[in-house]
Amino acid sequence: MEHIAHIGKGGRLVIPAGMRRHLTLHEGQRVVLRVKGRELHLMTLDEALRRAQAQVRGHVGADVDLAEELIRERRAEAEVE
Repeated sequence: MEHIAHIGKGGRLVIPAGMRRHLTLHEGQRVVLRVKGRELHLMTLDEALRRAQAQVRGHVGADVDLAEELIRERRAEAEVE
């Protein structure tokens, strides 16, 4: 899906309605913008978080509860103090 758009006043870029629907973007929704080379990439904040979590899961076993590990570490540090 491609569309030629114009940069408007104040640097505003309007994403066409069809693309917004396809990406399930809604008014007020937070998005992540990333520049790769000379390209602008956009994704929802939810998608960026999902990808980050998947990337972490690739390095940590599925059976590891990172929140529980963090709590355990904090409690151990508190006992030392």
